[in-house]
Amino acid sequence: MNTFASENGDGKNFVSHAPGYWSDTAPELWNDWKWQLKNRVTTLAQLEKQLKLSDEERSGVLLSGDKLALAVTPHFFNLLPANNPDDPIRRQVVPRIEETWASPYDMADPCGEDSHMPVPGLVHRYPDRVLFLVTDRCASYCRYCTRSRVVSGVGEQELHTNFEEAFRYLEEHTEVRDVLLSGGDALIFSDDRLEKLLSRLRAIKHIEFLRIGTRVPIFVPQRITPELCAMLAKYHPLWMSVHVNHPRELTIEVKHALERLANAGIPLGNQSVLLAGVNDEIETMKTLVHKLLMCRVRPYYIYQCDLINGSSHLRTSVAKGIEIIEGLRGHTTGYAVPQFVIDAPGGGGKVPINPGYILYHDNEKIVIRNYEGKIFEYPETGTENLQFAPQREYHDEYLYS
Repeated sequence: MNTFASENGDGKNFVSHAPGYWSDTAPELWNDWKWQLKNRVTTLAQLEKQLKLSDEERSGVLLSGDKLALAVTPHFFNLLPANNPDDPIRRQVVPRIEETWASPYDMADPCGEDSHMPVPGLVHRYPDRVLFLVTDRCASYCRYCTRSRVVSGVGEQELHTNFEEAFRYLEEHTEVRDVLLSGGDALIFSDDRLEKLLSRLRAIKHIEFLRIGTRVPIFVPQRITPELCAMLAKYHPLWMSVHVNHPRELTIEVKHALERLANAGIPLGNQSVLLAGVNDEIETMKTLVHKLLMCRVRPYYIYQCDLINGSSHLRTSVAKGIEIIEGLRGHTTGYAVPQFVIDAPGGGGKVPINPGYILYHDNEKIVIRNYEGKIFEYPETGTENLQFAPQREYHDEYLYS
């Protein structure tokens, strides 16, 4: 099925938009991931050729070169309706003037990565795992990017990863068993370059677990070739975290790309960012997690949007995230329910945020509620003097606290 984004409704179905705005492009070019990257939409003129921009978008594009570059692959650009600036896909990739607004809560490095970087490009915040920033480039640029200070080449900082110094650090720190490749996006590397990186990490004996964080299968599914999948399969255990925010992003091509990865034995998890006007409704998120499972992707995290500079127009309340979890837990399969987290500002790491299911807890019992609001008691058998919830009378007003 070939359809334009404006005809795609709520995104419950898997559809193809190809070739969309690129109707004169030969199929062999369209299906070439390098062609997709070379033909990204990167200028105001290219945008205005296909889209009717709002004043907010046009002003945002003119200023985008000072914060985070504009770049959208043809595949993903076909998801953008021509006449709706409030479309949830457009809000993610088309700059807006609101990105220049200052909020008292905004931060350049909201996750505190720079302060946990023992060598350039390697973030060691948690005891047994590291984040390896291998590039500052992506296939397309999300306007809420938590690393906009270094990503795309126009931010206020530059990423200068020292690969050999990073490898030496990993060899010396035997407590590290888990390495996450991110950036930027490692899947924009050639197969050969990516394999050299993976094989070098695999040569470090105490590293047990490799992960890749990527949005490439969504921005340019053509990149997920059989050759890439065969190469990745040589480095198991290797896991992959993809990033889908809205069900319309899961096109037929994306579904096939994710299936190729799964068939290569790569476990897939999804990380969404909760965004105002994008996915901050229960039904939208329920459609998304159901489609992810159909693609053999486990919904993993929903992130509260980081306090990145210029993102206040995309941030929702924390209460909205809790409401979404309430609307999923018990109302659909547990495999479809991600963990809602806040990456604690300043480098505190991921903190799980859940509805108030524990109403009371002492050494004798725990009082809990289920998704229907019904209350249950379970005997406590331990002798530890622990208190996980206030020792108080529990009444209806506490059920959704």
